[in-house]
Amino acid sequence: MNSHRPDRFCTGERCGACLRVYKHLPVETHPDAGGKDFIENLNPNSLKVLQAVVEPSLAAAKADDKFQFERHGYFAADRVDHVAGKPVFNLAVGLKDSWGK
Repeated sequence: MNSHRPDRFCTGERCGACLRVYKHLPVETHPDAGGKDFIENLNPNSLKVLQAVVEPSLAAAKADDKFQFERHGYFAADRVDHVAGKPVFNLAVGLKDSWGK
């Protein structure tokens, strides 16, 4: 197992988790301005799925429980894919972002 990309696992001291980080869906700030096609301006990299090591207590989180992960933002346990021992968290609110300014 690669120590930088752990598979989802939980032991007494550490726990692997899947983090889904969502970026802006459109590539431009005004994707349909000037007669542009909105679909052509979709960001193909709007979703990044990361593997992380989190506190073991997070493996027992219930669906839709919310947490702040330092320096990253606020995450919520996935309503469908999050199960005990295999946590999955979705980014709900990122930290300050100046995109589009």
